[in-house]
Amino acid sequence: MDLLSDVVASMRIGRANSARVEWRAPWGQGFPDAPGSAGFQVVLKGSCWLFPPEGEPIALSVGDVVFFPRGHGYVLADSAESAESPVVCDADEERVMFETAVRGGDGPSTVMVCGGYRIDASRLHPVLRSLPEVVHLPARMGHNSELRAAVELLGAEIERPRAGSDLLVSSLLDMLLLMILRTWFDGSDEHCKVDNWAKALADPSISAALDAIHRDPARPWTVESLGRVAGLSRAAFSRRFTQLVGQPPLGYLTWWRLGSAAHLLRESDAPLGEIAARVGYSSEFAFANAFKREYGLAPGKFRRETCRLPTLSALPDAAGTAPAR
Repeated sequence: MDLLSDVVASMRIGRANSARVEWRAPWGQGFPDAPGSAGFQVVLKGSCWLFPPEGEPIALSVGDVVFFPRGHGYVLADSAESAESPVVCDADEERVMFETAVRGGDGPSTVMVCGGYRIDASRLHPVLRSLPEVVHLPARMGHNSELRAAVELLGAEIERPRAGSDLLVSSLLDMLLLMILRTWFDGSDEHCKVDNWAKALADPSISAALDAIHRDPARPWTVESLGRVAGLSRAAFSRRFTQLVGQPPLGYLTWWRLGSAAHLLRESDAPLGEIAARVGYSSEFAFANAFKREYGLAPGKFRRETCRLPTLSALPDAAGTAPAR
């Protein structure tokens, strides 16, 4: 549904980065915590181990995807011994948009594609907050064909950049993130038993109301009109929406409108009056008051003072890399 597209579009700040890395045993790479980022790792060839901050190590093989929605640190290595003293990448170092590299020793190789996104941690959508710290999507024969296709296209474009690669890689990174989220929410019933947002996306009535809000946030929605979209009475809709989404319908509507406005302020030069109208406010004054209540800053000041979030943690240390361009 369009909600996932909106989540990806609104959460990203600036350009995503990606790398194709060939690791040769023995090797171990540490990725420190990086609040304000999300990242992924995909195995294209060989195998390795993922060592999360908590819990058991996870064996990764060809086609496996791991996603870190909130920038938690981790270690990748060819073995437990290599993981004991990994090389830790510099989370503050600037990255090129995409790069290729060869690392480690002279043993068997593992090829991976990794990527990272800067996100607005202060406005993280509940869909992402509902995900575990590490999302592991193991390769399964005959499953996730779209996800595999996106990974293969991204890996090939990074390895052999040609005319138009800048735009292609950026688009493929967004597509891959969408595929990861879609696969997670569609691929298993287990998390739906405990996660309300997964239940909300799977509930035809609530997902229809969410879709309506995201398609047309400027419409003067009421609980009653959203209930009609959901096919439920006003009381039944309000109760179910609040239970699954975690806030009342109009509360979520306001939260999404102001989050969308923040994205427009950060990413566009649109006048404040135009932004106010696009997110459902009848006047610039009303919009400014609501925005200041939510963010603690007037819209104009927010636009001037918005800063870049910390550098991505999903990418290996850039020292010794050969830029793809």
